Formats: sequence, structure tokens, C-alpha cells
Amino acid sequence: MLTRRIYFSQLALDAHIGILEHELKATQPLHIDVELDVNIHQPVDDLDIQTVLDYRLVRAAIVQECTQAHVHLIETLVEQVTERLLRDFPEINTIKLRISKPNAFSDCAAVGIAIERSRQA
Repeated sequence: MLTRRIYFSQLALDAHIGILEHELKATQPLHIDVELDVNIHQPVDDLDIQTVLDYRLVRAAIVQECTQAHVHLIETLVEQVTERLLRDFPEINTIKLRISKPNAFSDCAAVGIAIERSRQA
């Protein structure tokens, strides 16, 4: 099967995430990196976006999943985003997702969680 890779690099958003007292009171920035291997079922028609996975829809799903409610653990959020993408976009075969908190520590650029999941055959 032929595949195409769609990726987002450092999609930035503010989310209600964290378990510490100060994290429960305010949003904090997240950076999201994702690679999606998408099964190619038809040739690309340059005049018809329906012949490809519209990455605007993927971005909207990621943003909504990350901002719809407070999540205590980044591990939980990674799982929720992964499940949402697999559920909403059946053409996605494999997901590599990394969500990081760029302001978690002053002595490093970011800390986060990465996951890789493939759709079960």
C-alpha cells in the first residue's frame, strides 16, 4: 500500500493541563508535533481536495481535543489525541505524536511525551 506522510511541526496552542496547583488555575502553552502516515487510495487531483486528507481538518481535531477540557496529565492528552485521530480519520495508518510543555522547566527547551501507534490490521 502506498502512503503519504502529513506532518505538523510545533503546532502551538494554550491548554488547561497539569496537576499542580498553579497549573489548575491557568492555561499553559503546548507544542504539538505529529506525523501521520496516510494510505493513498486514489491519485491526487490538483483541483479536488477530496482526493487527499485535508490537513485543516486534522489540525482542527488536534486543537479541539487539546483545548476542550482540563486534562491533568500530558500522558492522558497524548492518548486522547491519538484515539481521536484514529477514530475520525480512517485513512490514517500510523501516528507519531509528541506533545511538549515548553515552559515546564527553565533549564530545558521543553519536556513532553511521545507516542507511536499504528492502526490494527
